[in-house]
Amino acid sequence: MKTVEFISAEIGEGAQQMGCKFGPARLRAMGLVARLRTAGQPAQWGPTVTAHDELLEAGKLAVVQGFTPELADASHAATAADRFPVVLGGDHSCAIGTWSGIAQALKPQGALGLIWIDAHLDSHTPDTSESGAPHGMPLAALLGHGDAQLTDVFGWRGKLAPEQVVVIGARSYEPGEQALLQRLGVRVMYMPEVLERGIAACMAEALERVCAGTAGWGVTLDLDAIDPADAPGVGSPEAGGIPAADVLAALSGLAKRPGCAGFELVELNPSLDDSVHTSAKLCRSLIEAVALAPAVELAGDPATALARAA
Repeated sequence: MKTVEFISAEIGEGAQQMGCKFGPARLRAMGLVARLRTAGQPAQWGPTVTAHDELLEAGKLAVVQGFTPELADASHAATAADRFPVVLGGDHSCAIGTWSGIAQALKPQGALGLIWIDAHLDSHTPDTSESGAPHGMPLAALLGHGDAQLTDVFGWRGKLAPEQVVVIGARSYEPGEQALLQRLGVRVMYMPEVLERGIAACMAEALERVCAGTAGWGVTLDLDAIDPADAPGVGSPEAGGIPAADVLAALSGLAKRPGCAGFELVELNPSLDDSVHTSAKLCRSLIEAVALAPAVELAGDPATALARAA
């Protein structure tokens, strides 16, 4: 049983709404380590990596450029020590550091596969992004496209191969980023497909893809993939998302699945959460589902899978 190592990725400067920088601290205050240990799962707090906001004078991209190598070193160290990294963001630009570090640790054994659950494609480059917000660029960077300081962490690019990446739940995106993913051949399950097939079937296919020919795989979950009725505390809410119960079912036992190398949960903005902390509590439940529940079969109805995992 690997030790779960929580890594706090305190960055909001890559987003328009910077309050998600305080998401990791909000989750840390909820006693995650103690709860996992009580349930018999070894867990510890790892590094806290904090963005240098003084770099904002040079722009949002400069902040992310400075932050990314530090987070990459943290996730690399956890993986190399045979721990299970759970990275708590922060805006989704932190994914560049998270998965660059894990890819570097796995590189001697082979490639990294990744499931990207998000309302957005996050596949802009500085040339295609109208907002210039780096939290819309991390998947492109991991695929080797965009700013060289983000694509070439550890001195090499292409941390992810297109055929070993699956995006689930996208419903808000721009033509430039969509064109890049289409050209590369990345499998994207847009929200209508998720609603038609169900998240269980989509996850089952995604797992087949990210496990094929890889040394390990992971999941990055942007909280805005979930319907805003269930997760209001996000900076870029999009109506018609995945129900929280379905996501909980799909992620149950994730850490127990062969080859799973890490999990990332991003974009919780405590300042936008409701008065009873619905989004933060959901994050806690998601983490516990990933780390504590037994792996469940994903071919059936998600409600049934969730009941088996409970």
